[in-house]
Amino acid sequence: MGLFGNYDTPGRGVLKTPHEKRPFFKFWEVYFRHMWQLMGLNFIYFLFIVPIFVMLVMITETGNMKWLLLMLISGIMGPASAAMTRVVRNYSQERPTFMLHDFRKAFKLNLKQGLIMGYIDTIAIVSFIVGVPLYSTMAQKNSIMYVPYVLCLSCMLVFFMMHFYIYPMMCSTNLTMKQILRNALFLVPIGLKKTLYTLVSSLIIILFSYLLLVLPSTMPAGLTLAMFFPFTFVTFIACFNCYPVIRKHVIQPYYDKLGEQNPEDATDNEEEALFEDKAAEEEAVPVQKKQRKKTIK
Repeated sequence: MGLFGNYDTPGRGVLKTPHEKRPFFKFWEVYFRHMWQLMGLNFIYFLFIVPIFVMLVMITETGNMKWLLLMLISGIMGPASAAMTRVVRNYSQERPTFMLHDFRKAFKLNLKQGLIMGYIDTIAIVSFIVGVPLYSTMAQKNSIMYVPYVLCLSCMLVFFMMHFYIYPMMCSTNLTMKQILRNALFLVPIGLKKTLYTLVSSLIIILFSYLLLVLPSTMPAGLTLAMFFPFTFVTFIACFNCYPVIRKHVIQPYYDKLGEQNPEDATDNEEEALFEDKAAEEEAVPVQKKQRKKTIK
């Protein structure tokens, strides 16, 4: 019996591919390995979305129409989201990455599509913030208005789940914005199990962060948490769960259609080749007579 396990079991020796850990344990292992980098990345991203926070406060608290001016610069959160997602995706898939360099590079490459998506997100956020309470109030007076109220909530939920695929596809493919949105809509039900896991986890994190920000006694802690934790953590959950769905149903079919090998698979094969185990092909070592041991100096 060895110190950390039993190595006396007969067999072919070390397995070529060691047993994979359960996704839950692998998730936390990979996350904690890159936790400090993800916290730094969260702070960088937080600086880009400050206008959104200010705009939401103006809409919900003051009613000041100056938030319309903030909408003009709020689109910048799109390229920032794409850049953050690119870095987080690399961490979640355990690819080598340099945080600041890759963030700047992804920001530039996805600037156009990111701005478009940023403005779409801004319009959608404002619409849902205004529409959901409005339909709720109208439904209390007229029951028939529960129909648009439920439709509005359903659209908001689906649109939120589409983001588990939109930004990972944006930073991983050369698809057009129309193709990205269409694929994201289809991937939500295709990867339903992983989508729902991601949705529940994300809503818990968002609700917890929101409560800390709303309550006066916990607002300083909530603001500190928002600066270093929730955005990259939710994105990490989405990339860890949903990027394999994108790879299977979007990226791999593209290379299959061209008859080419997926570069990600090629990288895996090269790594495996370096450590290829040929124990089964080795011949038994003939027994030799005992000789005097040599001393290595």
